[in-house]
Amino acid sequence: MKRYIIGRLGQGVAVLALVAVVVFIISRLSGSPVNQMLPEDATEAQKEQLTRELGLDQPLPAQFGLFFVKILGGDFGESHRFHIPALELVLSRLGNTVALAVVALIIAVVIGVALGMRAALSRGKLVDHVITGLLTIGQSVPSFWIGILLILAVGVSLKWLPFAGNNSPQSIILPAITLSIVPLISIARVTRSSMIETMNKNYITTAKAKGLRGPQIVIKHMLRNSSIPVLTITGLMFAEAIGGAVITERIFAWPGIGSLAVEAIATRDYAVIQTITLIVAFFVVSISLLVDLAYLLVDPRIRVLKEVH
Repeated sequence: MKRYIIGRLGQGVAVLALVAVVVFIISRLSGSPVNQMLPEDATEAQKEQLTRELGLDQPLPAQFGLFFVKILGGDFGESHRFHIPALELVLSRLGNTVALAVVALIIAVVIGVALGMRAALSRGKLVDHVITGLLTIGQSVPSFWIGILLILAVGVSLKWLPFAGNNSPQSIILPAITLSIVPLISIARVTRSSMIETMNKNYITTAKAKGLRGPQIVIKHMLRNSSIPVLTITGLMFAEAIGGAVITERIFAWPGIGSLAVEAIATRDYAVIQTITLIVAFFVVSISLLVDLAYLLVDPRIRVLKEVH
């Protein structure tokens, strides 16, 4: 078991190192930030001086070596737009993105698992057809369009909830609902298919023969034994929500790392772009590891298999 965990940690470190290389190269290929940092009437001498100060006149391997050494020391550089450490700036926005992703995922899990279970238990009936039809329609509708509709209907027309910024606890509701649409559909589909597969297992027949009631069978046997695919998709969806909240944050003016990333790309703020990418990669790797560990808790068979290997 320890060897497995150490091996997964090593894989995670390797992935983060690869991400650092890729984001460094791509950010440099996007162009120099010098023109954005200086006024339009800046002279060539001023541009050359700033290029030297930023170390952009050095060969790429030398730039990457300096970049990597600084990261290992916790120095992610300074935002040339805000003139503060990039890590400090990103961390100040990260909490908003994580809060948005967590609330969206809670909505997605609660509603998605409920819909998936209901559809599975009513397989082939009208309820199943209605739920799967709604999921198909929801999958074909862009989430940003749903966000715009929520703003117009709930925010502008009815004035029930705020729809811009993060000025009150209620401000998170509309963007969280918008961000939850994609994971909700995926979780519901996986729950339905996994439960249908589980319903045909011999131990379900045995449980019914022992006289167990419907709720006991559904929760203790069906849902638990169907939970591994649901855990997988939930972990993936949370990681995707952290890294893919850009559109939602822009629509609702939510002050998270998604909207910050768009601004950083527009101004070629290397330090901020690199910091956001590495932090999102860290979240993805960490969530992947936590999902693997959750497997061991949910299904003892996997725990035994890992111990054997």
